[in-house]
Amino acid sequence: MRVLVAMSGGVDSSVAASLLHEQGHEVVGATLKLWSGAGDSGCCSVADVADARRVADQLGIDHHVFNFTEEFETSVVGPYVAAHAAGRTPNPCVECNRHLKFRRLLDRALRLGFDAVATGHHARVDHDASGRPQLLRGADAAKDQSYVLSVLGAGELERLLLPVGVLTKAEVRAAAAERGLHTAAKPDSQDVCFVASRTSGAGRASFLAERIELHPGRVVDARSGAPLGTVEAVELVTVGQRRGLGIASGGRPGARSYALAVDVASRTVLVGAEDELLTEAVRLAERTWVHEALPPGTEVLVQASAHGRARPAALDGDGVRFVAPERRVAPGQLVACYRGDAVVGSGVAC
Repeated sequence: MRVLVAMSGGVDSSVAASLLHEQGHEVVGATLKLWSGAGDSGCCSVADVADARRVADQLGIDHHVFNFTEEFETSVVGPYVAAHAAGRTPNPCVECNRHLKFRRLLDRALRLGFDAVATGHHARVDHDASGRPQLLRGADAAKDQSYVLSVLGAGELERLLLPVGVLTKAEVRAAAAERGLHTAAKPDSQDVCFVASRTSGAGRASFLAERIELHPGRVVDARSGAPLGTVEAVELVTVGQRRGLGIASGGRPGARSYALAVDVASRTVLVGAEDELLTEAVRLAERTWVHEALPPGTEVLVQASAHGRARPAALDGDGVRFVAPERRVAPGQLVACYRGDAVVGSGVAC
C-alpha cells in the first residue's frame, strides 16, 4: 500500500512512519507548511520541518513539504479571529484537522496516487460489525485524540491509518528510542501554532489586536445587574472563565464568580456563581456524523474538550440534552458524541 504520512516533526508521527515502513508499505513523508507569520510553537515551524526531514532520512523514505498557507489563513486563522470578534471561543486545531489535514491533504494524496494517509494521532480506526469504518478512542486514555478527529466522516476514515493509536505515549517514546529516531525525546507541542507563546512576550491578545479592535467590557452580576468591574477586552473572555474578570471584590460574598455569558455587542460579561453555569442542554451547529444522522433520543456520551470528562446525554432536535445538569459549553467549542469508545458525530456549541 502507498501511504502518505503527515509528519509534524514530533515523536508520534515519526513512529507512525517508522511502523508503516517496517510493515512493508511504500511510505512517503509530508510536512504541511501552514503558517507563514510570527510564531514560536506548534507543528509547522522551520525546526519541525527539519526534524521531520531528518527522521525521513533515517528511515530512508522520501519527504516533501506542502505549502497550504493560503488555505490555512482562509479556513483556520480567519474563522478563529471572527469567532473571537463575535464573543465565541474557537478551537483552531479542530478546524485545521477538518479542512487541512483530513480534507486538503487527503485530496492531494489521492491525486498523487496514494492509497491512504497516516498521522500520529492517538486514536484508532476500526470497522463495525457491518464493515463500516469507525473512529475509536486511543489506547492511552491520557493522550486520546479522538475528540479532535470527531469531525471526520466515513469517507476520510476509510483512507486513514493511525498506527500509534494502539500504543501508550510511553510505548511510542520507547519505540522511537529503540529505533534511534531523532525525535524520541522531543516534547509535545502544546500551543496554537500561529499564536506566539507567552515566552516571546506575545500571545492571543497581541495576535488578535493586530487583526481586530478589542474593546473593554463591563462585568455585571447576572442576578442583580450590579456592575462589578471591567475587563480589558470582552472578545477574550470565555464562558466558564474565573480568573482575569477584573472583579476587585470577588463578586458575591462567599462565592467565586464565573463568566456565564459574553455579549460583544453591548460589551458586557455576565458573571455568577458556579451553580449558575449548570445547564440541561447545549445547542449544536455545524453537526457532522460519521455515518447517518442518529435519531433524537439516542443515548450518547458527550465530550466538550480535548481531555474533558465524557458526560451522559441524549440527542435532541437542536443538539444534546444532559442526563443531569452539567457546566455549560463555551459557544464555539466542539462537542463530540460517542457510543462507548466510538465517535458517532460532533457539532459546535452555539
